[in-house]
Amino acid sequence: MAAKDDYLLNDLVDLGFLTPAQVTTAQTESESSGEGVVDTLVKKKLIRVQDVTTAKAAHFGVEMVTLGDFKIGDDVLSAVPRHIAKRYRVIPIHVHDKSVVVALSDPSDISTIDSLHHVLHKDVEVRVASEEEIDAMLTKLYGGSGDSVESMIQNITEGEVEIESLKKDVRDDRGDVDADAPIIKLVNSIIVEAYRTRASDIHLEPLAKTFRVRYRIDGMLHEVKSPPKRLQLSVISRLKIQANMSIAEKRVPQDGRVQCNVGGKTIDLRVSCLPTVHGESIVMRILDKEGLKLGLADLGFFTDDQQTFERLISLPDGILLVTGPTGSGKTTTLYSCLNVINRPDRKIITVEDPVEYVLAGINQVQVSEAVGLTFSAALRAMLRQAPNVIMLGEIRDMETASIAINASLTGHLVFSTLHTNDAPGAVTRLIDIGVKPFLVASSTRAMMAQRLVRKICKKCIAPYMPTDKELEALGIDSAQAEKATFRKGKGCPDCNSTGSRGRMGIFEVYVLNDESRRLINEKAPTAALRRQAREMGMRTLREDGSRKVVAGLTTADEVIRATTGDAD
Repeated sequence: MAAKDDYLLNDLVDLGFLTPAQVTTAQTESESSGEGVVDTLVKKKLIRVQDVTTAKAAHFGVEMVTLGDFKIGDDVLSAVPRHIAKRYRVIPIHVHDKSVVVALSDPSDISTIDSLHHVLHKDVEVRVASEEEIDAMLTKLYGGSGDSVESMIQNITEGEVEIESLKKDVRDDRGDVDADAPIIKLVNSIIVEAYRTRASDIHLEPLAKTFRVRYRIDGMLHEVKSPPKRLQLSVISRLKIQANMSIAEKRVPQDGRVQCNVGGKTIDLRVSCLPTVHGESIVMRILDKEGLKLGLADLGFFTDDQQTFERLISLPDGILLVTGPTGSGKTTTLYSCLNVINRPDRKIITVEDPVEYVLAGINQVQVSEAVGLTFSAALRAMLRQAPNVIMLGEIRDMETASIAINASLTGHLVFSTLHTNDAPGAVTRLIDIGVKPFLVASSTRAMMAQRLVRKICKKCIAPYMPTDKELEALGIDSAQAEKATFRKGKGCPDCNSTGSRGRMGIFEVYVLNDESRRLINEKAPTAALRRQAREMGMRTLREDGSRKVVAGLTTADEVIRATTGDAD
């Protein structure tokens, strides 16, 4: 109980749990002790916790429940994921199509009820249960918190983490216990929990009054329990030390790497530190070396596109470009290509900034501006190594593009990426950089644009029918819709009630032919190149996505979201 419950005094009297005289006596005692009146009454055993819960139910006109009377099945639990139930301290007891019934201890907490409404996308009906019941049921239904981020934050905040208990886990270089051991445990917990939830990025963002922590899971950011603002400097300092950054420098951006072991697996964290108005913002990209899928089939290719792509990457020379915005999976696609063609009779060299995954049998060069090892310098040097295949992390400028094109024209197969919205746009981008149109036409074999869309969770997949507006946006007519297998995830604990788990690619493969090269030599605009590519059979990103919606691999709204800029 707390002083905020003192508004229940009249209700407790009206219900017969107290007399006015008892209230008066407790008020006098609470003034001297500084505790709430209701808290004093409970401590003196004049009322029970259950009586307070009953008074809350009467005060707000809400039904009081005993959680032990309910048999809560998996379908009900899936309506409120573990992290949401623990964050808002609620127990789901019934679920309907458009609403969910939850038990909580404080029906006056409008902000919690409103947040649940927005997070769950359902109307929320409230029942009242005691705090003790809710705590016990959270542990029973969702499991103990162990070394979760929430428990670490609570322990540190309440001062309950004893450094002595961590001696066996955390020691400094001299073998002594690190004085910041609780912070170390907290930082480790943030990383471990992110990995276990399949997050690709961890965002630690200092705001005016809070220190926000978010995980990017399947391309979408999810806010999790955040440490108190006062721990901001300690957490950031710990991460900067791990990433070999200067903790004294707070005015300029810094980059670093952290290697750690999670569940017996080695993962790398690419760490970026950026000074902001309210402190330094940290973003960590999680690179799971052992979890990288390197098969083309795993990327989401349909059989026809996969056969086309496999033919392209087996060519002896030329440039193959993969385009798309940051985070669209371009690097993973290039690694998959290298894995397919990586044979003992081929020498493969890559130039990357940074080297994200170390691949066996491939020579990988890390760009280092500090020592003069730029993309162009590394490229010139690697050509003297007589490689068969070259991979560039990105074509950034005229010098890099020129060397890459010359390499392709002298018998090398070159893979690289560009930041363009569609495949034909890569031609215009290269010409804008300064490459002569005839060089682009003669050296480039194909361009492929790609995006990532979320796959439907296999545990809760169910039939559904897209709206007429969605079908129209995807170009799916009634005849196709009748034969389609439209599916959508209902939401379950395995996917945190999102209905999605994992991602796949949608692709736009532009293979150059003689007519394409003629248009490029004539400096035709992107629209003309795109029109000609469509006539030759190129599917747009949205059309490839539509095929995957019809096949029941992803949802209509997901493809529409990922291809908003697809004019066709």
